[in-house]
Amino acid sequence: MVEGSFKSAFLFPGQGSQTPGMGKDLAERFPVARQVFEEADDALGFALSRLCFEGPAEELQLTENTQPAILAVSIAAFRALETAGAPAPAFVAGHSLGEYSALTAAKVLELSAALRTVRARGRYMQEAVPVGTGAMAAVIGGELSDIERVCIEAGGSEVCSVANINSPGQVVIAGNAAAVDRAIELLKGVARRVIKLNVSAPFHCALMKPAQDRLAADLEQLEFGEPKFPVVTNVDARITTAPAELRDALFRQVSAPVRWVESMQLLMENGVDKMVEVGPGKVLSGLMRQTSRDIKCLNVEDAASLEATSVALAARDVLV
Repeated sequence: MVEGSFKSAFLFPGQGSQTPGMGKDLAERFPVARQVFEEADDALGFALSRLCFEGPAEELQLTENTQPAILAVSIAAFRALETAGAPAPAFVAGHSLGEYSALTAAKVLELSAALRTVRARGRYMQEAVPVGTGAMAAVIGGELSDIERVCIEAGGSEVCSVANINSPGQVVIAGNAAAVDRAIELLKGVARRVIKLNVSAPFHCALMKPAQDRLAADLEQLEFGEPKFPVVTNVDARITTAPAELRDALFRQVSAPVRWVESMQLLMENGVDKMVEVGPGKVLSGLMRQTSRDIKCLNVEDAASLEATSVALAARDVLV
C-alpha cells in the first residue's frame, strides 16, 4: 500500500444496472438509506422500495420504474457512504439517467423532485417510439470513426447513430430497427462483435426528440441549486458548476450521445485516480477498467462494499 494524496470521483450508474433486491441491505443497515426509500415512496405515491427490494424483474425493467428505482438506490448508497465519514469527491458524474443521481448527490436537485422527473422522463422515452420500431446494439471493437461512417450508410432516410461511447472498445448505436439491423450487417467487417440489445426503446438518438421536448417543461419547473461538487456532463464531457448549464445538459442528453469515455478521460486529466461507483452493479467500474488500468475502482451497493470502500477512501491508499 502506498500512502499519498488522491482525488476521487463518484460515478452514478444508468439504466441496465437494475436488479431485484437492490438497496435492500442498505435500507436494513442504514437509517439514512431507509429514509431515502421512504421519501421515494411518498414522492411517487407507490411502493418503489418494494419494487427495488423484491421485484418482480419484469415490472422493475419498465423504463418509468427503472429510472426512479436506480436513482433511489444510488442516493441511498451515497448518503450511507456520507454517514460512514467518507471524504467528499472532487467531482461527480452519472451515465445518462445517472446524471440525475449525480446532481441529487451534489444538492443541485431535491430528491423527491428528481424522482418525479425521472419517472416522467422514463415514460416519455418509452412513449416516444412504438415498441419494436426502434433498436440498439453494442459494438465491441472497431474505430469510432468507422462505426459512425457505417451508421450514416445504414441509416439512409432512417435514424441510425452512435448513442453511447462507453469505453475505447465499446460503442452503442441506436435508431430505427431496420436501420440498426443494416448497420449490424455492415459492422461485421469493422467490429470484433456486435450484440443487439434487449431494450424497450432506442435511447440517445434523434428518435428521442419527442421525449426531449416533453421533458423540457418538467426541467423548467425544477429548481437547480449550486452544486456542492463540480459535475461532468454527459452531453458535453465537460466540468461545470453552473445551474443553468446543468439544466440545459439534462435537456440535450435525451437525444444526444453519452460521451462517457471523454468524461472519464477528463476526470483523469484533472488528477482523479479513484473512481467510486455509487449505486447498483459494477457496469461503470468495468468500463473504467477498459479505459485505464491505472485507476482504482471502488463501488458502493450494499453494506459490505460500503465498508470496503469507506476504509479504502479513509486510508487514502492508491492501490492500482
